[in-house]
Amino acid sequence: MADKNIKLFENKRVRTAWDEEKEEWLFSIIDICAILTDSDYQTARNYWKWLKNKLKDEGSELVSNTNQLKMPAPDGKMRLTDVADTKQVLRLIQSIPSSKAEPFKVWLAEVGNDRINETADPELSIDRALATYLRKGYSREWINQRLQAIQVRKDLTDEWENRGVKQGAEFAILTDEITKGWTGMTTRQYKNLKGLRKEGLRDNMSMLELTLNQLAEATTTEISRDEKPQSFEENRQVAKRGGSAAGVARQAVEAQTGKPVITSKKAVDFARLLTDVVDYKVDKDDKETDKKIVSRPKKSDN
Repeated sequence: MADKNIKLFENKRVRTAWDEEKEEWLFSIIDICAILTDSDYQTARNYWKWLKNKLKDEGSELVSNTNQLKMPAPDGKMRLTDVADTKQVLRLIQSIPSSKAEPFKVWLAEVGNDRINETADPELSIDRALATYLRKGYSREWINQRLQAIQVRKDLTDEWENRGVKQGAEFAILTDEITKGWTGMTTRQYKNLKGLRKEGLRDNMSMLELTLNQLAEATTTEISRDEKPQSFEENRQVAKRGGSAAGVARQAVEAQTGKPVITSKKAVDFARLLTDVVDYKVDKDDKETDKKIVSRPKKSDN
């Protein structure tokens, strides 16, 4: 298996695979058990066999929902092994009494507490999102645009629910139609252009990309409210029209600026650009200060 399919945790290898369809990393459960129990492969294999039976007796959905994939075994041969996604791994960690698992358990408890508090006071979730984006290096202008885009998206999904569109596959299909309408690409193709896997597409858009995507979704919402589509196919046509309207705007912008709106740049590039600007300003200010110090007249002894 290629190195990109090996993750390291405390300098120990964890075999992984990427599920393109679900956009999820899958992890070898035996490798996770080996790390948390500080044991070798065979001992971890036996431990997982025992734990799996125990969880099954308890009626845990973790066992029934795990899948198997072929991964390289210690003997070098490709063998079927149980794998789990991130959510399942976190559930597994809660079932293993281990000092190494304790930090994860504390973190999960903190996350759960935060979500409960945010349910009682939704403004807390906005504050958390703002703090997260700032830590990642986004500008406040970009963050304001992103938060506005979140509200526009919420208005759209509320409208879809009112029209009987189901969350999950149907939401994804309509989102694809909107994205294709203004970019000419599916959501997956757009993410591939930016080299994204699990990362969110909107979190890796430029200000202009965000604005046009927001326009596409807002237009779709407005058309839907006016026409009240009844069937999924009617909703699909509305999504196409909303996306196409923003596509016309994109072409107009590109005609005026002479450069493409859609970019392969992602969040790290925008953050780096911001850092470069800040570093340049700081460096420039330091040099100006140095000049003032050098040119400052000496005080007279008298």
